[in-house]
Amino acid sequence: MSTGAEKLAKIFKILSVDARVRIIQLLNNGPMCVNALSSRLDITQGAVSQHLKILRDAGIVISEKRGYYVHYSLNRKLLEKWGHQIGCFMNAEVIFNDDERKETHQCLRKKTSAKSRKT
Repeated sequence: MSTGAEKLAKIFKILSVDARVRIIQLLNNGPMCVNALSSRLDITQGAVSQHLKILRDAGIVISEKRGYYVHYSLNRKLLEKWGHQIGCFMNAEVIFNDDERKETHQCLRKKTSAKSRKT
């Protein structure tokens, strides 16, 4: 079972390669095939395919066969979830409970929004 820190490290590792970030940016405009991505990124189709495999294995992109071509699109639900996790990480208080050896992450955004609703 992976901890929150391990999950965040995995996200950051996947997004640490500029070609993958650029693929995500291109796919944000709509589905594309390997050929289109390759020409837009000016890298080989093989390199695009390798990056897409990593993104697909992570669940970031979804593939759909259309005729002879496979088109890739973003898994927006997962990216929203990751965005929330990264936002919480950037604003988090991490509490270590030595007795149980557990990490408790509290998202300050949630605390702030809960406080503002009370007032």
